[in-house]
Amino acid sequence: MLTRITLVFALCTLITSCSGPAVQEQTTAVVEAPAPATGPVIVQAPDGVEIAATVYSAGDPTLILVHGWMCDQTYWNTQVSALSQLFGVVTVDVAGHGLSGTDRQKWTISSLGDDVGAVIAHLHLQNVIVIGHSMGGRVALEVARLMPGTVVGVIGIDTLQDADQKWDPEETESLLAGFEQDFDAACDSFVRSMFGTQADQALVDRVAADMCSGPGTIGAALLRNYVDYDVASAFKNAGVPVRCVNADKWPTNIEANRKYADFDAVILPGYGHFLMQEAPEELTQALIKTVNAIAAGDPHQ
Repeated sequence: MLTRITLVFALCTLITSCSGPAVQEQTTAVVEAPAPATGPVIVQAPDGVEIAATVYSAGDPTLILVHGWMCDQTYWNTQVSALSQLFGVVTVDVAGHGLSGTDRQKWTISSLGDDVGAVIAHLHLQNVIVIGHSMGGRVALEVARLMPGTVVGVIGIDTLQDADQKWDPEETESLLAGFEQDFDAACDSFVRSMFGTQADQALVDRVAADMCSGPGTIGAALLRNYVDYDVASAFKNAGVPVRCVNADKWPTNIEANRKYADFDAVILPGYGHFLMQEAPEELTQALIKTVNAIAAGDPHQ
């Protein structure tokens, strides 16, 4: 999420084993992990931090839903019902957010990618598409880099607008300093600025209050790392198709992004940054179409 409010953060099959009868010909037993039970799970990240996740359904592909900066897995509540009828669905609270732990020394996008990777590994998932809102889009790219062959696609929600974007150093430092000096005030102004003009005021108030009640030191640290994050390199290293469903509040530079990845985007006009809440039905339908296109290997959405 940045630069004069363009720092949009851009801030988530299994069968039982079988064997043939012991006749004269040999058969090979196939042993696969059981389908994960639905419900909440707690997983340890590589550095020992506890990561909370919720398994809604098993299926192929499995969608891992990753929230944005200072949000949590409940921000996907309006999508999980429809998506879990068609695909496997798992939501995750990355460290420092929601029900996950906060005992981490260094807060980076990369470490949040480790959190999501730990959940995928714990559940023995394959054929995974990671869907990330805002900062979660960057986290999704990290997960793809970490788990080649397991992650087959990344979908960003109002994020990853321009891999060539350059931050103005003075503007950026001023903004970051504001968060470090008075997180609550800076966060409140920042969050409210990201909604579309048609957004319900009660929704704006609720989201601003929720996001800005989180741990400010963690939020400020992640913002600094967000600005330093090299999106172009992350696109290249992801090695999978990257698709976005973005609002039109900030332009999406499709051609620039295509220099670094197999990239395309769907634009939902007239909305702000929080598409899950501002345009729940439109987003859900766009996600279903995009997931099906990735799963089918279709370059066009």
